Amino acid sequence: MRFPSPLISATLIRRYKRFLADVTLDGVPDTEDMPVTAHVANPGKMTGLAEPGMRVWLERNDDPRRKLRYAWKLVDTGRTLVGVDTGLPNRLVRAALEAHQVPGLTGYTTVRREVPYGTNSRIDFLLEGPRNIYVEVKSVTLSRQPGLAEFPDTVTARGARHLDDLAQVLRDGHRAVLLYVIQRDDCKAYAVADDIDPGYARAHATARAAGIEVVALPCALTPEAVTLRASPLPQVR
Repeated sequence: MRFPSPLISATLIRRYKRFLADVTLDGVPDTEDMPVTAHVANPGKMTGLAEPGMRVWLERNDDPRRKLRYAWKLVDTGRTLVGVDTGLPNRLVRAALEAHQVPGLTGYTTVRREVPYGTNSRIDFLLEGPRNIYVEVKSVTLSRQPGLAEFPDTVTARGARHLDDLAQVLRDGHRAVLLYVIQRDDCKAYAVADDIDPGYARAHATARAAGIEVVALPCALTPEAVTLRASPLPQVR
């Protein structure tokens, strides 16, 4: 998936109020040392991704209806580029599903988005066919040790509830898939961060034992495009 236009390099000053970041634009005439505020589409802690001085990449939008002209999309950790927009994985997955490019998810005739199910939940994608497939997408950015991606990066009661709802889908005779989109390309495996959210870890273990399928796909990222890789990563815990 290509960005509408190449992203703009900037230097992070600070992230605050979860959804805002002050930056200085790199190499843009007449803006040196003049901070601008960018939108951050990420409610998580962004551990290791929001340190002052980091190089970040912004998308510019000149729509007059937008309050902020810039949106933060990528950050350079020094090891790799990481995507920080938690809405991007759903767009990547939708394109891949419609092209029948997600491993193990085939044989369906229709892709539907945001379909109500469970206890006041909405499934990210319902694949309708001879046997319906319910697909829940999670954005993963955390990596506290080289080569290992982890989820979640903060306590997520909502995430645990989604796992309970997916278990009910199985009991109703459908397939249920938890799809982790790892927005970085420097990891060889993934794990549940049980020290961060023991409740989610328990729900995840219960869901897997019940038969929920888990797929973790990394991304290749550049300032021009993000590509969902087709080779799943193994789970180590």
